[in-house]
Amino acid sequence: MKTILCYGDSNTWGYNPITEARYPLEQRWVTLLARDLGPDYLVIPEGLNGRTTVWSDPVKGKYKSGKRTLIPVLESHHPLDLVALMLGTNDLKHRFGLSAWDIACSAQTLVEMIQGSKFGPDGRAPQVLLIAPPPTCVPGTRFDDTFAGADEKSQDLARYFKQVAGELRCGFLDAGQHVASSKVDGIHLDAGELPKLAAAVATSIRRMLR
Repeated sequence: MKTILCYGDSNTWGYNPITEARYPLEQRWVTLLARDLGPDYLVIPEGLNGRTTVWSDPVKGKYKSGKRTLIPVLESHHPLDLVALMLGTNDLKHRFGLSAWDIACSAQTLVEMIQGSKFGPDGRAPQVLLIAPPPTCVPGTRFDDTFAGADEKSQDLARYFKQVAGELRCGFLDAGQHVASSKVDGIHLDAGELPKLAAAVATSIRRMLR
């Protein structure tokens, strides 16, 4: 059996932009991913609302940093065959003042941490699938102020994430080629997008682990 860890933010957690609550278990994209992959795969969801790549949030707290919790999570669930990493949306918040390249470099730090770990099979490192989150569309939504200026920067994330993936020789998926952020809040995924993301991730995972 292959073990997959999905390390992400509120979209991995299962945030519903319409109800502002959590999607039922059976609707979450990580659940659909497990269904798509079948019984030979174990999918472990590890999503946290507000999680960044490496940054402690001055408003929400230090624990929102993906870097801060990554190693304990890897060690908790090892041995892992692959880590699907989808972070970067929360780095677009206005208070961080980051460029798209800054965010890609921050994602690179996490990939390097995973690749430098021994939490894969037989004490090796897990493979990494770096997923660029879909572009945001926040103007006019409740996140307009929090994510001011995010839309333009988010358009460049996939290009820079792909560059990082190429340099580190890990897998890459541009989620924006398969799903779009909800027009309701500009950053989360509507229910109809979840199966699309699951299918795209499943295809990438099968290709990497065949």
